[in-house]
Amino acid sequence: MVKAVRVHKLGGPEVLTYEDVELAEPGPGEVRIRNHAIGLNFTDCYFRTGLYKAPALPFIVGHEGAGEVVAVGSGVTGFHPGDRVAYYLNLGAYTTERNAPADRLVKLPDFITYEQAAVLMLKGLTTFYLLHKTFAVGPGHRILIHAAAGGVGSLACQWAKALGATVIGTAGSREKADLALANGCDHVILYREEDVAARVKQISRGELCDVVYDGVGKDTFQGSLKSLKRRGLFVSFGNASGPVPPFNLAELNTHGSLFATRPKLADHIVTRAELIEGADALFAAVISGTLHIPINRAYALKDAAKAHTDLESRITTGASVLKP
Repeated sequence: MVKAVRVHKLGGPEVLTYEDVELAEPGPGEVRIRNHAIGLNFTDCYFRTGLYKAPALPFIVGHEGAGEVVAVGSGVTGFHPGDRVAYYLNLGAYTTERNAPADRLVKLPDFITYEQAAVLMLKGLTTFYLLHKTFAVGPGHRILIHAAAGGVGSLACQWAKALGATVIGTAGSREKADLALANGCDHVILYREEDVAARVKQISRGELCDVVYDGVGKDTFQGSLKSLKRRGLFVSFGNASGPVPPFNLAELNTHGSLFATRPKLADHIVTRAELIEGADALFAAVISGTLHIPINRAYALKDAAKAHTDLESRITTGASVLKP
């Protein structure tokens, strides 16, 4: 038996149940991992509420984690007990131990901690594809990053600045604005006090942004479109305030022949080669000092409901982890 956090019915944080579950021996091609740290993400909340549909009830929450290999199944090569590994998988992370396909694991360099790795596999790989695949950010680009003090936002600001972009971020408080500035933002807009699109226009002297990265959703959608220059790209990658409402495609024409996309991580690490490419780039960025990984809160796994409450209340900054 291992301890896990499961959802038996959809709802608020109170439906997260910390309980014993059976764990079989690792099957062919699988590795058994003892988690040392588990990433906390808004995606976890989306599955808990039913905004994103889990395959069945009950299910174990969570997508990213890091730990050590404790056993391997038949046919596994390249991994051995004692190896330090990290993973991104669809659900199953909120547990003390789990089985995982060996081909979806990456080994950790010695200087990457379990806590860092646990938040790099979803938030970090997401940042990688957003800045390198969805839109290749580089010198001369002006970009807007919503929730710039959040988990993805704090990484995206650092990396985009290192790539040479002018970075505009949004934040909900002065404290979060200061964090965003420390993470590389050239300008921060306090979205509760200022009109985001108007400030972007002012900051850019009317030139607006090449791309907007929006993980907030419903509350920021219109402001995001108005912040883009002609033929700019709207990237919707999250729904922290709720999903973007249905809209007339002609709106993209109205705002200047805009492009729009709704990407997800799973479509960017389909092959092992893609997974390794992203992980190698991330680890190199951390080792070089380009990326600093702020782990600002750590919760016991049994306190997952508290962690979800804090996340949804937007009182967290940077990345948070659960500790088994």
